[in-house]
Amino acid sequence: MSDQVSARRSGSGPLAEITGLTLGPATGGPPVLHDADLCLPRGQVLGVVGRSGSGKSSLAYSLLGHVRPGLEVRGGTVRVAGLDPFDRRGARRLRGRVVSFLGQDPASSLNPALRIGTQIAEAVRLRSSAKRANDVRARVEELLLSVRLPADRAFQRRLPRQLSGGQAQRVALALALAGTPSLLILDEPTSSLDTVLAAGMRRLLGEVLADGDRSAVLVSHDPEWIASVADDVIRLEQGRITAVGVPKAPMSVPPSGGPAGPCRGNPQSVAPADAGELTVRGLDAAHGRVPVLHDISLTAPAGCCIAVVGPSGSGKTTLARCLAGLHRPSRGSVEWRERAAERGGGAPVQLVAQDARGALNPRESVRTALLRPLTGVGRRPAQDAAREAVRLLDRVGLDPDVLARRPGELSGGQRQRVALARTLAARPGVLVCDEITSALDAETASGILELLDSLRRTLGLTVVMVTHDLAAAARHAERVVVLDEGRVAEAGPVDRVLVAPEHPVTRELLACADRPVFAVPEQR
Repeated sequence: MSDQVSARRSGSGPLAEITGLTLGPATGGPPVLHDADLCLPRGQVLGVVGRSGSGKSSLAYSLLGHVRPGLEVRGGTVRVAGLDPFDRRGARRLRGRVVSFLGQDPASSLNPALRIGTQIAEAVRLRSSAKRANDVRARVEELLLSVRLPADRAFQRRLPRQLSGGQAQRVALALALAGTPSLLILDEPTSSLDTVLAAGMRRLLGEVLADGDRSAVLVSHDPEWIASVADDVIRLEQGRITAVGVPKAPMSVPPSGGPAGPCRGNPQSVAPADAGELTVRGLDAAHGRVPVLHDISLTAPAGCCIAVVGPSGSGKTTLARCLAGLHRPSRGSVEWRERAAERGGGAPVQLVAQDARGALNPRESVRTALLRPLTGVGRRPAQDAAREAVRLLDRVGLDPDVLARRPGELSGGQRQRVALARTLAARPGVLVCDEITSALDAETASGILELLDSLRRTLGLTVVMVTHDLAAAARHAERVVVLDEGRVAEAGPVDRVLVAPEHPVTRELLACADRPVFAVPEQR
């Protein structure tokens, strides 16, 4: 029997109800959401937790009348304010007016070609009663001020690319609030922000949710935040609601064991002495005419892990793309020195992207994704490539039966492991990992990071880890580079930089960390 989330407050009845909802692949196969029930009263915040791939987002998106491509509704009903969001007429009356969405990627909400003032004004005209120019202008200014942004003409004339990550997310929130919705769907709205901006966004959303008449469904991997704002919480496992209750903030538990890696003297992970190193000298980079990176220099010995941290918009992703050869620097150099014969002529530096779903072709099977780099020009014959594909999956902890699946049939953690396996098929010496765990739950993220440590030990790989998670940087990296406004603000051993920071930016990032940063053995 399905679990039912019931009201704990008195009110005028539920704002949203889901009854027996089952979603599954349109081509057949096990459901991704099975017989889900919930009842959301007006003015209540419902937290949704669970491992990556458990069906959290699918459940939340159903309140918008949306299912991911490749999925279909197999049974059940959804009602928001008495309307069916899967009905075209109901969706038109609900979306943006009664129910609005804020996700982790503001780029998906903002039109890159339109100025932000124009976008918010358009949303106001479509979703509210304000139609006259003066009324629309006043509402735009009110929305910008309500999300703690400037409302002057110069700011409204900015394009999305001229905003920082935190500003873009606040503009996306202003768009979501343009129609004064009764229900907000919040899907990991702070996961792509640095610790400082994430803390500010959580405070701002707390104020928005404090409105007694507004309901919200909050999908998050941050149990402490859910405990602070939610009235009820549900847990999903493998598409089923397995627990319902009042949220409780768990104690933060430090990771067990000390930092691993060749630079910490782990005898099992010492890279060959002549394996070489990654060296960046005087790197400058720009987007068009806008400078992004200024005189970046760093060195990563073979087999080591370097963490790159910093505020959103500080240039971390641009640096990662420069290292992988995907963004041409305007000055400086990136070099990887090694004995080429030992690597077999593969690509020396490979990027593992944050969005594994976007990095993998949704129409291709895992087998096709792995065989392409293995059977390319000058590579092994098809039979050997098939055996190597199985070996790569085993190396990243996946069974061979995954080969027949498509990305949409995999959990978030499985997709990230497939992306790693495909990257390893190119036989790189350096893995550049750009926020690869930001969209994963804590348990799955820990598994991916432990896998990276294992690959470093067994293959002698060098890892450059771009992350907002300072605790992960302390646990898995030997050195850390702190970027601020495109420059190296501070760099050095993790034990020094994250314990006795010298730069104000580093101190602010540590002060806003959502969990304790354990960087020295004595602290463990």
